[in-house]
Parts: sequence; C-alpha cells; structure tokens
Amino acid sequence: MKKPHYGRIFGTLFVLILVICVVIFAVRGLGTKKDKATGSQTSKTEQSVKNSSASQTTTPETDTPIEKTGDELPDSQKTDWELVLVNRENPKDEMNPELIELGNIFVDSRIATAAENFLTAAQEINPSEHFISGYRSVDYQSELYNGYVEEEMAADFSLDREAAEKIVQTYSQPPGMSEHQTGLAIDLSDIDALNESETAKEIAALAPEYGFILRFPEGGTDSTGVGYEDWHFRYVGVENAKYITAHQLTLENYLELLKK
Repeated sequence: MKKPHYGRIFGTLFVLILVICVVIFAVRGLGTKKDKATGSQTSKTEQSVKNSSASQTTTPETDTPIEKTGDELPDSQKTDWELVLVNRENPKDEMNPELIELGNIFVDSRIATAAENFLTAAQEINPSEHFISGYRSVDYQSELYNGYVEEEMAADFSLDREAAEKIVQTYSQPPGMSEHQTGLAIDLSDIDALNESETAKEIAALAPEYGFILRFPEGGTDSTGVGYEDWHFRYVGVENAKYITAHQLTLENYLELLKK
C-alpha cells in the first residue's frame, strides 16, 4: 500500500487558497475603485452646488436707487416750500427767506449747494456762465420794475404807463409778484443779455439734475404770462424739476396736477 503524497496535497491546497485570496482581493479592489469613483463624482457635484449657492449668496446687491420712470407724478404737495408760487395772480408780501451769499448774489440758504453745483456744471459747458441775479426784496423789485417802465416810455413816446407796463411784464414783474423775492430763483447766463446765449439750451438741459427748471420756457406764456427767458431758473427740487421738464410743463401747469 502506497503512502499518500502529503506534500502534493498540501501544495495543491496552498495553490487553491492562494487563487481564492487573489480572487477575493480582486473583487474588493473593483468595489473600492467604484466607491472612490462614485465618491469623487458626488464630492464634485456637492462642491459645484456649494459654489453655485455661494455665488448666489455672495453676489452683492446693487445700491443704485431705482429712479421713477418720469410718468409717475412725484409725491409732492402744493404747500411744499420749494413749490411756492409767486406771479401776477399770486402776489406775496415780503417773504424774508434766510439768505446766503453766493458770489455776487444771495439765495435761500436751503438751495445754496444746489445752486453752486448747477453753476459749476454750467461752467463745464461754458466757462463764461455766471450768476446775474438772485434774491430781490419787494422794495428793490419796485425800483427795478419802475425803472424798466420809464425806459420803455422813454424809448417810445407813444406809450402811456399802462402800455409800457404790459411790455415790461413780459420780462420783469411788478413788486410782490416776482419770484425773485422767494430766494429760490436765479438768473444764470454767459452774457448779460436776455435770450442771446448760444449755450442756453444746453444749460437748461442740466438744470433738473440740480433741482432747477427753466421757469419761463418757450410756449409757456399762456400759463405764466411771461415770455421766454433763457436765463431765469427756479429751484423746485430734483424730482419735481425732472417731471416738469420731461413733460414740458410750467410750474403753473404742474401745480394744477398736484392733489394738494
């Protein structure tokens, strides 16, 4: 009877165990690679979501205010100080505004900065732009007005005082009826002559940015009673000025639109 070859048996078992181990490790390796690949993709996806979320979260909001379209009537009232109306139908006694000096003129202290900035902007277009007139007391307006009437009568002997006043009132108003007494009106031009500035329309286009309107525009005589004046500007506030200018209104027209 032959003795069993234990060496061969053990050798065969060893090889078999080794093969089984190799197979097990191979299977585990594939699983690990799959998990890593899946984990990597998940990580990338999550990072992408985080980045997207962070991008949306950290995007700064704009601080630029949304301006009115120009078609919406500003929330203003007829009683607002900057909308006070002084004309031949609405005379006022001496108003005594608190004044501040700007170069050669005085204005209501509340519009001093706006008037200075307006002048600076105007001078960038035409360095010759300058203030001509600002606040006038009722007494001073009386002297000025009567002087103009006398000049008209002297220039045309056929004119009586009433006829001369009608002419004067197309460019200067009787005492108590001139808005220069408010301190909110300024005369601004590059020359000391009415309606002769070559850059007047460009300056008028700037005015609303600083709260001013061209007070007596072309075509506005029916409502203002005053002819076109290229140098007379009136402070009404930025929103009001932009609306009035955009809609080609006069101050009289605008006040009719306001509820109060």
